[in-house]
Formats: sequence, C-alpha cells, structure tokens
Amino acid sequence: MSSPIDSHVDPYSYVGMIRNPDGSITRKPEFLPTAPPSYKPDPNFPVLTKDIPINLKKKTWARLYFPENEFNSVPTKKLPLIIYYHGGGFILCGPTSLVFQNFCFWMANQIPAVIMSVGYRLAPEHRLPAAYDDGMEALHWIKTITDVWMTKYVDLSKCFLMGTSAGGNIVHHVGLRAVACVDDLAPLKIQGLIFHQPFFGGTRRTLSEVRLSNDNFFPLLMADVMWDLSLPVGVNRDHEYCNPMVGIKSEVLMKVKDQGWRLLVIGCDGDPLVERHNEFARMLKENGLDVIGEFNNGGFHGYQLVDEYKAQILCGVLKKFINSM
Repeated sequence: MSSPIDSHVDPYSYVGMIRNPDGSITRKPEFLPTAPPSYKPDPNFPVLTKDIPINLKKKTWARLYFPENEFNSVPTKKLPLIIYYHGGGFILCGPTSLVFQNFCFWMANQIPAVIMSVGYRLAPEHRLPAAYDDGMEALHWIKTITDVWMTKYVDLSKCFLMGTSAGGNIVHHVGLRAVACVDDLAPLKIQGLIFHQPFFGGTRRTLSEVRLSNDNFFPLLMADVMWDLSLPVGVNRDHEYCNPMVGIKSEVLMKVKDQGWRLLVIGCDGDPLVERHNEFARMLKENGLDVIGEFNNGGFHGYQLVDEYKAQILCGVLKKFINSM
C-alpha cells in the first residue's frame, strides 16, 4: 500500500509551493521560470509564437508555435497539428513554463508541425476532471479559430494529441472522450495519441516506484502531494483518473481501434513510473490497439525536456510516428 510521505520533508516546498493555513496553496514563481511568447531559446531559432484565448470565463488559453521556415504566402503542403498538454502534476506549470516552451520550440522546428500548447486549469483550485474538461473544450474550440496560422497552414485532418507526464494522463482521458464524438469535432480529425511518460498511479506501489522512491528528479513524495491535491476529494489512487487499469471499457477502446488511431507510449527505465507505462502499453495492445512502445535505458522523469540532445532524438521518433500516418 502507499507509504506515508517522510515527515521530515515538507512536500509542498519540495514542489515549489507554500501550503496556507486555510488549505489553499501559493506557488513560488521562482521555482519554475516562465517566458513570454516572444522568447526564443536561440535568437536564430526559426519558430513563431502567439497566445490566443480559449475560454475567457475559465481563463483557459493556448500558445501556438509555428515553424517559420514553413511560413510563406502559398503553402505547398499543410502542416500536422499537435495539441500538446503540459506536465506539472496537474498543480504546476503552464504553456508559459520555460521547460515546456523550449520543448514545443524543438518539436515545431524539427518535425515540423504547428504545436498548440493548452493552458488548462490547475488543481487544487480546480480538481480533476477540470483539466480533462478543458482539454476536451480545446478540441471543440479549434472549429471556431479564424487565425490564419490555423486556417491557412494547418491540416486539421492530421491531428495528434500529445502530453508529457500529467499531460499524458490528460491525453488518455481526453482521447477516450474524443473517440465518442469524432463527428462533432470535424473538420478536426485525430490520427494518434502520444503518451510521453504519462503520470499514472495506484494505491499499491510498483517495483520501479519502490526502487526509485528517493529519485532526485521525481521522488514518491512529489507524486504523493500531486495526487493529493489533484484528485477529487475523498477518492483514493485507484480512481480511474489516476489508475488507467481501473474502469477499462473495452467498447471505448474498440472505438479507438475502429478509428485507426495509432498510439505511442514513451518511457525510460530511470523513471519511477516506468512499470505503469509498460503495463499501460500492454493493456492497450491486449485490447487490439495499434501501439508503439518507445522505452529507453537510463534517463529520468522528464529528462527529454531538459536535455536538448535527447529532445532532438525524441523529435525524430515523433516525426517518424507522425509521418507514418
């Protein structure tokens, strides 16, 4: 069963937050640097960016990344669209976070593709399923976009949902919702789902979680506080929002198969969650889905976000996967 968080460590401080007396949290701005859309990791990096609102009432929005080399008056070939959901355990980060900004720059430039990074609501102010609701709303919102980047240069029939960590969890739940209403999403057509080290859990620790419980990059105490703040009040970690092996509906997975979606599950053996990633990929394959597993030796949770060389290798994998469709 789940072990308690070490009482000598303040888990909230560890993830860059302060727990207030009333139970609310304050995020430390210096913990995760942010960047405006005009920021570029390299002044010569050929990617254009802009921010556009999705739902003003909910304060949800998206940051678009456009490969500048593809920007011309008469596009000969439209670009695929990657709808990207950032990580942060549902409680941290956003499209402005520098680590995800850089990653989206690399993807847009190297694949090339238009990246739409979704700014969804965070917990605990908005516990799950708020992030799933916002992720799904972003798909419907695309039909209303009049921005020239989307209308002139994007092939909406070649769309992929991708998420890192908590974003990979969002891809799972948004994908299951989206497959039930594909006609309503038209002209958007999803071709595949990309799970980049998805944030999953459960009440029982896996062997990899125990082995890497004190991992420097993603220790169990970090995962524990993220689940405690993001799951609906009163549920445990065998809730379907956390554990994808719970509440599996074979008829929904059959719809994924019927749509011809391809799935890419990315992980590494230095990630405490790797056994959950392997189990997830096996479950999908056993249900007859077209699944590619990309598992590497070494690494850690989120390592491809902070190592440009590793990010370039991953972008090659993504390019091959997208072009195979």
